[in-house]
Amino acid sequence: MIIGLGFQLIRWPKALIDALAAGGHRVIAFDNRDSGRSTFATGPGPTLWQKLKKQAPGAQYDLSDMAGDAGGLLTHLGIDRAHVVGMSMGGMIGQVIAARYPTRVLSLTLIFSTTGSAQVGQPDLRVMLELARKPRTEKQAFIAQRFRVSGIIGGPGFPADPDEARETFALSFDRTGPEQYKGVARQIGAILASGDRTTEITTPTLVIHGDRDPLVHPSGGQATAHAIPGARHVTIAGMGHEITRSLSPTLANLILTHTATAEPAE
Repeated sequence: MIIGLGFQLIRWPKALIDALAAGGHRVIAFDNRDSGRSTFATGPGPTLWQKLKKQAPGAQYDLSDMAGDAGGLLTHLGIDRAHVVGMSMGGMIGQVIAARYPTRVLSLTLIFSTTGSAQVGQPDLRVMLELARKPRTEKQAFIAQRFRVSGIIGGPGFPADPDEARETFALSFDRTGPEQYKGVARQIGAILASGDRTTEITTPTLVIHGDRDPLVHPSGGQATAHAIPGARHVTIAGMGHEITRSLSPTLANLILTHTATAEPAE
C-alpha cells in the first residue's frame, strides 16, 4: 500500500486495511521518504513558479528512487512479488514499480492517480490556491488547516467523520511535526522530475477514480487506463481525493476482486 503526496501511512483507513486482510492478504503500509517516520532529505523543493510551469527543480530524488524504496522494503521482508495498491502519488510510484520491476508485481491498483502528462489530471484553481497557503506550524492551527483542505478535496459522496479526521491530523502532526511541509515540497519535486510514467506496463491494472476529484482531475484516471493495455477503469460517483472509512467497503471489494482475478506476472 503506497500512500500519496504528503500523507503518512496512517491515512489508509483501518477499515480498508482490515477488509483486505480479511480477504486473505498480508497488508504492508509504510511512510514514503520525506514523510512520517521515514528518512527526511535536505534541501529545498521547487519554487512556486516551477510548480506553475511544471518544471523539474533538479530534485535530489525522483519517483524511480521512491519505487526503489518500496522494492527494497519487499526485499527486506523476503517478499518476491506483491499486489501493489497506490493512491495519488503512491499510484505514480506504483506505475514506476510495474514498469521497471514487472516480475515483482502481481497486480496494480491505481487510485486517483495520473500519467505525468501536463494535459490531464490537473487540479482546480481553488485547490492550487488553498495548497499555496503558508503552512501552519502550530499543532491546532495545523489541524484546522488540514481539516479545511480535506473538506475541499474530499468528495460529497463519502464524507469523512469530522472527529476521526481531526484525530488523524493530530497524530500526523505528532509523528512528524512542521518538518513534513518541507518533505511535501521535495516530493512534488520528485513528481515533476519524473515525466510520463505509463510506458511498458503489462501488469494487470485496475484504475479507480472519483468523478468529483478536484486535486487530480478525472481525466488523469482516464488517460492512465488508456495508456496501460487491458487496464480496467472504474469511476466512482461522489468520490473526491480522500479515502474515508465510508469509502473503504467499496474500495476493498474492487481491490479484492482485482487481486483474485489478476494473472500473476511471469
